[in-house]
Formats: sequence, structure tokens, C-alpha cells
Amino acid sequence: MKKSLVALAVLAGFAGAAAAQSSVTLFGVIDVAARYTKANGQDTKQLSNDGSSSSRIGVRGVEDLGGGLKAGFWLEGALAADTGTADSSRFWGRRASVSLMGDFGEVRLGRGKTSTRLVVDDFDVYTTTGLGDVTRTYSLLGSGIDTFNRADNLVQYFLPADLGGVYGSFDVAAGEGTDGKKSYGGRLGYKAGDLNVAGGYQTTDVANSKFKQLSLGASYDFKVVKVSGLYSQLKFGSRKQNVYTIGAVVPVTAAGSVTAQYTKAETNGTADAAAVGVRGDAQAFSIGYQHNLSKRTALYTTASIIDNDNSNFRVANNAVAAAAGGKSGGIDVGIKHSF
Repeated sequence: MKKSLVALAVLAGFAGAAAAQSSVTLFGVIDVAARYTKANGQDTKQLSNDGSSSSRIGVRGVEDLGGGLKAGFWLEGALAADTGTADSSRFWGRRASVSLMGDFGEVRLGRGKTSTRLVVDDFDVYTTTGLGDVTRTYSLLGSGIDTFNRADNLVQYFLPADLGGVYGSFDVAAGEGTDGKKSYGGRLGYKAGDLNVAGGYQTTDVANSKFKQLSLGASYDFKVVKVSGLYSQLKFGSRKQNVYTIGAVVPVTAAGSVTAQYTKAETNGTADAAAVGVRGDAQAFSIGYQHNLSKRTALYTTASIIDNDNSNFRVANNAVAAAAGGKSGGIDVGIKHSF
């Protein structure tokens, strides 16, 4: 009997050690805003998601394999909190990956954000979310690619975190016979103190040609204001668009900050001669305020306007469609909570 009790105690000890070396976390963000948008003399009033952060729900975990090696998984899906629905076409469409991590960095397999898109996210003061999202003025130039934000069948490598401020990632996506999905790219950056600079490049095979994106960004925190700059060049065959962005985050209280951003997008003559939806000349102006009620809860408001030249960009996907050369504007007030 005593031997049985000892054996049981030993097994319980091993189980406790295994549990201590593994972790699984349920997480998410709920972000809902009252939004008003207007274009072409028409307006829309609605509750909308993703005003400041993308609403999502997910589960992630890490297992310590010993010897400095860890295994991890990450499943994350979009959530429409205004209706309580999820993305029916891709339940884990934001990210679905498994990875190995160690002193060598991280090797990640599955679906996720491309390295070049991470550069754009880092240097857009609205992190490519909501009415101020800088990518509202980016044109795919008629390519129809499926890798502008995230990619399927992605193999990624992330550099170790202890390289003296140097960071980066590199990825390749297998097209698996589907046009517009096969891509490769990467980013390389340096972050030390208040300075952050990075560049990324990506190319995607599509329509017997290639869609190429180059993005360069830099930011510096002067404490009284954090200034960011971003340049992106998009190319598809002979069509080309250049996008220039400058933004600022100004802390006005211990819990609140003002954000402002200006973007100018220009396409070349070949793109301008193409159909609406390919053209990409516009200017975008955004200003917002966020007040943190706690580390997990915040109130916010954002106002944005896109002044199209020959394009038809709009401030949100669910906004009234803008006419070619017209304006699209909007304002929202919302709350977000993370868990």
C-alpha cells in the first residue's frame, strides 16, 4: 500500500511539472462603435466592429520541450460583436499556426500575416484598423491577389529576440495551384530605445505576372509626440502606386492620447488609364482620440475623410460607396475591451 501511495505521489509530481511547463490561453478583443459615414450625398448610421482594434477570439498555447526548445500553437478568428457572428468562410481566418521556438528564433507554419504587412501595421498610427486605416488608400492595381494582408500555406522564420535591436522575419507561401496565392517576402528592422526603422518586400505570382510591394517605415518617440513615417510602392506589371504617410501620437493626459495621420497616394499613367478600382490617386486625413479606462478597456473616437482624385476609395468597407473623384468621410465613437 505504501509503495502504491509513493508511486501515485511520484506520478502526480510529474503531472504537475508537465502542467507547469505548458500553458493554454483563451484571449480576444470586443470592439464596437457607433459609426456615421457619408459619400455621394448618401449617409449610413450603424453599429460597426473594429473601430480601434479588430474584434477577435482565439486560443494559444506554449509547451516547454526542454533544452530551450518550445512548441506553440495559435488559433484566432474574426468576430462581429455587433451581431454575434464569426467569419463563416474562415473560422480561424486571422491566424492558424503551429511553431517551434528556441535560441535560433521561431519557425512558424500555417496561415498568418505576411512580413511586409507587419511593416505597414507597425508604422500606421491606427495599426491598419478602423476609419484611419492607411491601407484604405492602397490599390491592388487590378491584380486580385490574396496575400496583401495574410497568406495561406505560409512558412515563416522569425529572427531571435536578442540581436541587439535587430529584428526580422521571412516567409514563403505555397500557391498550391491557385493564382494570386504564391508569394515570398520578408522584413528587416532595428529598434532601440525610442527609434524604430524597418523595411519589407513581398512579391506574389498572379496572372502570369507579379504583384510587388515595398514598404519602408520609421518612427521616433519624442515623449511629447511620437512621429511615424511610412512609404509604400505597389507594382503590377506596368502599373504602379506610391503611397506616402506621416502620422503622430500625442499623449495629452496620463490615460489619453490624440492620433493624427495624413496619406497621399499616387498612381502612374498606366494605372490611371485603367478602370476605376485600379486607379489610386487620393489624399486621406484622420484624427482620433483614445482614453484608457484601464489596461484592458478604452473609449475612442475617430474622424476620417478621403478626398479621391480619379479613385473611389472609401473610409470603411461598410461605408457608402464613393464615386470616382468623390469624397468619403466618417466618424465613430466606440469602446473596446480585451481579455
